[in-house]
Parts: sequence; C-alpha cells; structure tokens
Amino acid sequence: MNHYHKSEYTFVICAYGESPYLEECIISLRNQSIPAEIILVTSTPNKQIDLLVKKYRLKYFVNEGPKGIAEDWNFGYQKAAGKVVTIAHQDDIYEPCFAQRNLEEINRAGHPLISFADYGEIRAGERVISNKLLNIKRIMLLPLRLRILQRSRFVRRRILSFGSPICCPSVTYVKENLPEVIFETGYRSNVDWQAWEKISRRQGSFVYCPDILMFHRIHLESATTAIIADNDRSKEDYAMFCKFWPKKIAGIIEHFYRNGEKSNEI
Repeated sequence: MNHYHKSEYTFVICAYGESPYLEECIISLRNQSIPAEIILVTSTPNKQIDLLVKKYRLKYFVNEGPKGIAEDWNFGYQKAAGKVVTIAHQDDIYEPCFAQRNLEEINRAGHPLISFADYGEIRAGERVISNKLLNIKRIMLLPLRLRILQRSRFVRRRILSFGSPICCPSVTYVKENLPEVIFETGYRSNVDWQAWEKISRRQGSFVYCPDILMFHRIHLESATTAIIADNDRSKEDYAMFCKFWPKKIAGIIEHFYRNGEKSNEI
C-alpha cells in the first residue's frame, strides 16, 4: 500500500494561445472533492491567461526555453511540486471526483507508475460517453481492470502494440517512480504514446480506473483534430508500431489504426 496524501497532488494546466474553454477547465479543477494544487504553464503568455491566473490565484510559469508540445509538457511536469501530477489540457473538463479516485487507485497499487481513467468526449457542446473509438479503447484496456495484470510489462506492451487507448489528459504521474523527462521531442501526434511505450518498460503498475472521470473536448481548433488531419500522423503511427512489430506487420496494423482514428474527426 502507498500513502500519497491529497496535499501531494498537483494539477498542471498546459495553456496555449487563447482558449474559450480554459476557464471551464480551471473551474472543474477547483471543484475537485479533495483540495489539489493547481498551476498553469504556457509558452504563449497573453492577456486572457493573465486575467484568469489573477482571478483564480493560480501559480503561473512561462516556458521561455524551447517550444513545442513535448517541451511544454515536460516544463509543466518539472514545475509541479506534488509527488502525484496530472497534466490537464486546457479544453477539457474533469469530474469532481477525478483526483480523489485516482489517488485511491494509486494508493492501492504496487509501485504505481501512472494512473489513467476512462473518459468521455465533448462534441458540439454535448457530452458523449459511447462511440466506436471510445468502445474500442475500453475493450483494449479490459485486461487492466485486474490489478494483478496492471504490473505486467507483457500485458501493457501488448495493449500498446495495437495503438494507444490511454487518454493523455486523464493520466496521472507518480513522479518518484518515473524519469525527470517524460516526453521526447521529435513527435507531434504521438508524444503521449511514445511516453507510455517508454514507461511501459519500467517495473511497476499501469493503474487503470474504469470510471469516466473526465471529458476530452473534440473541436475544429483542438490539437487532436489538427494532428489527425496532418499526413505526418501516419508516419508517426508507423514508427510507433515498429517499436513492437516487424515492419511488414506494423504497416498492416497502421492501415487499420488510421481508419479507426477517423472517428475523432469533426
């Protein structure tokens, strides 16, 4: 049993540009059932962010070093003081019990590496809890409902070998069991999948909470939508599958994976 305390939990909001949904995200984190530290980091400081930071009295850090998705996420991760850290995406909404449920599952696990939850989507302002892509991801994660399998490197690597069913903004990191740098530069669409692959090699648990604890927003301006529309996505997917499979098999799996990801398009 672990004994991570609620005072050791930090949410890091990675803000970029001017998002019309940022304040909604902040409010959802402030409404958690347990108090958690909230910090905001950005590489694009602007008036909207300044106003919200002052309004909600958030700790605020500007990344003045190299810019990019991986760089910004690593910057936020390193600025978090807590031992248990969630990198929140600015457009998403977190259920009030998100931090509490994750902390409970982490404290039950043996040597936890990351914790992640089931999730829904927000499309055109409506919450969606079931569609083809969400259901496929839930099926892929079924083995991790068993705690004994959460410690298995073989099981989690087999899951990741068919794609990434782990929702990045739902992930909580147990910092003392992880490297200082989580995300590698050079990836755009698969920054998160690359991280899970790297972490999956370590000894410890991939803690899965099958409750829907957050909602990921899909909209025309979101990074997810823009990246899927980019042809470079297929190249990165293929490179990831090659970490698990021979090249010919990786190419076949990538073809079917690409068709499945189209359900994320608007």
